[in-house]
Amino acid sequence: MDVSIIIVAWNVRQLVYDCLKSVYEYTRDVDFEVIYIDNASEDGSVEMVKEHFADVRIIENSENMGFIRANNQGIEIAGGRYVLLLNSDTILLNNAIAETVRAADAEAQAAVVGCKVLNPDRTIQRTCFMYPSVLNLFLAATYLYKIFPGNRFFGREHLTWWGFDEPREVETICGCFSLVRKEAIDQVGLMDERYFVYGDDPDWCYRFKKNGWKVMFDPAGEIIHYGGQTTSQKARAFRLQLEGSKLIFMKLHRSKAAFPFACLMVALFFFLRVPYWLARGLFKRNEGRKSVSHAVTYLIGSVYALTNWKKLLMNKDVLEGKL
Repeated sequence: MDVSIIIVAWNVRQLVYDCLKSVYEYTRDVDFEVIYIDNASEDGSVEMVKEHFADVRIIENSENMGFIRANNQGIEIAGGRYVLLLNSDTILLNNAIAETVRAADAEAQAAVVGCKVLNPDRTIQRTCFMYPSVLNLFLAATYLYKIFPGNRFFGREHLTWWGFDEPREVETICGCFSLVRKEAIDQVGLMDERYFVYGDDPDWCYRFKKNGWKVMFDPAGEIIHYGGQTTSQKARAFRLQLEGSKLIFMKLHRSKAAFPFACLMVALFFFLRVPYWLARGLFKRNEGRKSVSHAVTYLIGSVYALTNWKKLLMNKDVLEGKL
């Protein structure tokens, strides 16, 4: 078998339906299986998959295991030469899976290959990044990459100067569509479940590269990624987790001396956004409550980053005593 397609979801029934429909409609020229892991949805997602996609292998969790642990469940039973981690809020636009498999087959040292990802309005979604570092955290906190998007230094983390229009070796591929070679997984291991959600992409790619593998982008395949559909259900927790996951990476893969500065940069990121959301709530009355909620989230994040960074994380039970 060429590809084991792994889809993890939680209470996004319609998105799962649309995603699976596009997989079966547009995937040709490869032998594939689909493994769906449901993280204790209560919206009939499992029943829908059973009714409309009888060939899908289903793992039905009794509790929300988190995105990363659930993907690992799928990887452990996958039979393909490649594993495709595919977000439930994606739609295939062409024969993206086969095109990406061809790119991976052409580069024997590629552990991970990503495709071109588009926003719903068909603009480019930037899905390749550099690893977290104190410098990159500073550039993200100050929004210098948005002020100078064409500058290779200020735009280094998000590759804002690049058009995502040709094959390229990169540091990190976003996990919304990640084709991963099973042979590389067998050597390096599964995703680190301490991340729970977010942060698994740079960590895994970093470990692959450390063991001599490549991480590649190829634009031949195209998908739409809606983004934020699951995380909107617990917006504050996921917003804090996103930045906290970068600190996990810094703790695991950077020097001890760098970590306090990383916490400071994350605190700066949160703090600089508080005035913006307060002002937005003041001048846009129809968004007042939502904007104030965002401001409170960022204020909480800045305090946690400086005082107890683990409070940013959703999986404190897993992390307790381990980092």
